[in-house]
Amino acid sequence: MEDAQTSKVKPYAYVINRLYQGPLYSDELHYWKGLQDYRHQIRDRFEEDGLELHVDEQEGFAYITQLDMEDTNGNKVTRLVKRIPLSYEITLLLVILRECLEEFDFQNDGYSTKLFLTDSEIKDRIRQFFRERYNEIKLLNQIDKYINQVVDLGFLKKLKDETSETDAKSYEVKRIIKAKISNQTLQEIKERLNLLPDENI
Repeated sequence: MEDAQTSKVKPYAYVINRLYQGPLYSDELHYWKGLQDYRHQIRDRFEEDGLELHVDEQEGFAYITQLDMEDTNGNKVTRLVKRIPLSYEITLLLVILRECLEEFDFQNDGYSTKLFLTDSEIKDRIRQFFRERYNEIKLLNQIDKYINQVVDLGFLKKLKDETSETDAKSYEVKRIIKAKISNQTLQEIKERLNLLPDENI
């Protein structure tokens, strides 16, 4: 009986389960290879649940999205991929990280694909937008909260601090942010948040 049940599990099931957990990156070699080997089957399997598989070979990531839709009986399909409303501060931080990644790609010319920022670098980029609104100490404490929320959202990955001499924190900016915030969307958000250079910098 156990062998019969096992035989029903598709060889790409582990990749599907991984994608349900969040974006998959090319440096996750085991999962990425499975995605390459069974991409069509995986795409078809997700479509059965009203999900769409997106794979960006150049940037090295894959993720799933869901459209609002109805089943064959006219019933609205419950969302499996949650939409999370973002606050002004979180949206602002994502815009800043997206711009940092854009600058990195332009200056780096493809030599490396991973952008790393320290805690101080992130704070220096975001604090300028609040210098006339908040007390600096209060602002820095709030930024820590915002950074942690962006980590939870999967756009930043906190790196282990291997030094004992400092409490400095470092993060990797995950490239999935380029899929979530395109160049056009970036401009639209900046206009909505009044972040155009001639108005705020």
